[in-house]
Amino acid sequence: MDQHDAILSRLLTLHPKKIDLSLGRTERLLAALGRPELRLPPVIHVAGTNGKGSTIAFLRAMLEAAGKRVHVYTSPHLLRFNERIRLGADGGGTLVDDERLNAALARCEQANAGQPITFFEITTAAAFLLFAEAPADWLLLETGLGGRYDATNVISQPKCAIITSISLDHLEFLGDTVEKIAHEKAGIFKKGAPAVIGFQSEPVARALEREARRVGAPTIVAGRDFHICNENGRLVYEDERGLLDLPLPRLAGRHQHENAAGAIAALRAVAPELPAAAIEAGLTRAEWPARLQRLIRGRIVDLAPPGAEVWLDGGHNEDGGRVLAEAMAEFHDKAPRPLALICGAQTTKDIRALLKHFVGLAREVVAVPVEGEHKSWPPEEVANLARAEGMPGAAAGGVEEALAILSTRSFDAPPRVLIAGSLYLAASVLAANGSVVE
Repeated sequence: MDQHDAILSRLLTLHPKKIDLSLGRTERLLAALGRPELRLPPVIHVAGTNGKGSTIAFLRAMLEAAGKRVHVYTSPHLLRFNERIRLGADGGGTLVDDERLNAALARCEQANAGQPITFFEITTAAAFLLFAEAPADWLLLETGLGGRYDATNVISQPKCAIITSISLDHLEFLGDTVEKIAHEKAGIFKKGAPAVIGFQSEPVARALEREARRVGAPTIVAGRDFHICNENGRLVYEDERGLLDLPLPRLAGRHQHENAAGAIAALRAVAPELPAAAIEAGLTRAEWPARLQRLIRGRIVDLAPPGAEVWLDGGHNEDGGRVLAEAMAEFHDKAPRPLALICGAQTTKDIRALLKHFVGLAREVVAVPVEGEHKSWPPEEVANLARAEGMPGAAAGGVEEALAILSTRSFDAPPRVLIAGSLYLAASVLAANGSVVE
């Protein structure tokens, strides 16, 4: 076991619950550490249900294309904890190395002195230590869960806040309606800091705007203050400053056009000097693994039916299923192939809601178990749910067995295989494929 793995294991035992939303414990520890959160570079704070990481990927790529040094904090990680903390540097940032991570975690463990604190809270404090002690021009900060009582919300004066697409998820913590969830996410809005509200349903947009008005945050609202459209294979962005004729994003799927637009709107508000060339370059350079990622080579690709495309996404809620199905339908319109869905989810997720979007689209569903912190949906039960929706369903013991099953099927063309339903599942696929996250 690596040194930081041992420390992380100890930190997991400091609180009886994995999630206990509060700011008090984080503020106590940061005070003991000398208040590193007050020595951070300008912060762009990002919350939402889906699209947070992709939006941050666009922000980072655009800022780095302009020569900026950019710290990044995201979660969860896929293969290594280090993925959560990227330290900005000239020429592009890098994931924190083991030595610096170990030192920061050890300092936090010592300062905390065994007091109750959640894993996310104490590791967020470690990230703030690292960010405060390395010079950078910007910090892109993703909430872990919610917003109002998320450990990252100890930041009192961000340069701007972005709320990406909101849908039903984590109901036990954030509320059972999209309006309640929106209220919690909007807790990152601060007086005087522009609040960029991404493309939302009307009830969500109203709830977010209401909260922004309450705290005195000026709003920049998708569909009102900025607009996008796809014209002749280009992404056209327009706001009060004018029109940008841009290349389509490197990240696949039409939903990424909306994430990119939110990133552009934020940067046009807080970094108006950013050249259009940096925005263009950022769109074509942004990377975000396990979000509609095509696997080109590796062990999992080799096990797929001959000639198949293999796509991977960690989407695990109804809205995630919707955008994935829309992307697969768009791919089919451009290059028809039969779609096979390999899926698995933990019982905390509504797998039925995800599956329903693939009715009439997926030629077959093969369900697999998912390892992780929560119990997995039994594959046979998921297969039955698929059959109930009118899709052929099968159960497998894992992704490799699922690919073997698909290899026995008589598709009329090499299939397009989508593996989805859980970030834990996506992480295991990347590990089995021999992929690296950098």
